[in-house]
Amino acid sequence: MATQHSKSAARMMMAPAVIVLLGWMLVPLVLTLWFSFTDYRPLRGIFECCVGFQNYERFVTSSAFMDSVITTLVMVGGILLITVIGGILLALLLDQPIWGQGIVRILVIAPFFVMPTVSALVWKNMFMNPVNGLFAYGFEFLGLEPFDFLTAAPLFSIILIVSWQWLPFATLILLTAIQSLDSEQLEAAEMDGAPVLSRFFYIILPHLARAITVVILIQTIFLLSIFAEIFVTTSGGFGTRTLTYLVYQRVLESQNIGLGSAGGIIAVILANIIAIFLMRIVGKNLDK
Repeated sequence: MATQHSKSAARMMMAPAVIVLLGWMLVPLVLTLWFSFTDYRPLRGIFECCVGFQNYERFVTSSAFMDSVITTLVMVGGILLITVIGGILLALLLDQPIWGQGIVRILVIAPFFVMPTVSALVWKNMFMNPVNGLFAYGFEFLGLEPFDFLTAAPLFSIILIVSWQWLPFATLILLTAIQSLDSEQLEAAEMDGAPVLSRFFYIILPHLARAITVVILIQTIFLLSIFAEIFVTTSGGFGTRTLTYLVYQRVLESQNIGLGSAGGIIAVILANIIAIFLMRIVGKNLDK
């Protein structure tokens, strides 16, 4: 058992790292909060302190705000739907004894280690390009007109790109959960004559409930700040401007630091509300 002296020594050794981490997180947040109450437009040489909640009011009442929130929710929901369903199917497939199982698992995991910018560039230029993309050649081979994904279906295209990158994460978590399932339950159900679908819906899927909620929680926290894929492919056009991208436009493109900072604080508040809501769902599932 650790003594009081050893606990104090451990706290003293951890203190520098904790202080640095707190400063690294809190200083930008405090500065953003302060700028959100100012009229700061550096290119015009304007800096007016203490304008109250004007920036928050302007950001929330702008015509682009609700559209960006809806786009964000649709994008996150679509990605979660694809990654969860696809992750379950891939996890079930990878759990089966197949030739070259280790190589297949490495190939499935590989997209998760590709940088978002590189992933978006590859999909944009090598797959979805309506002239030289692989999809265009596939349509021509079938005698069809090439389809311009990023112009005709931009939101779906970004959902597809991000889903490809996050699918390995969901697959890994769900595969671990499947491998922890007691095989005797499945064998008993099979001996009793239960069909495959019944075994999946009544044994495997309930066992995956905790893993699915964890996947949804972690992915949602990261997906709410999607930026690189949108910046590289559509630059926020064609109805793909999320709340994060709207903040970027207000700060860098419009050079309105105060308005953009207010949008950043609003985005942080909304993200925390969603995270708390999801944490309660996760907590309920873990307590069962």
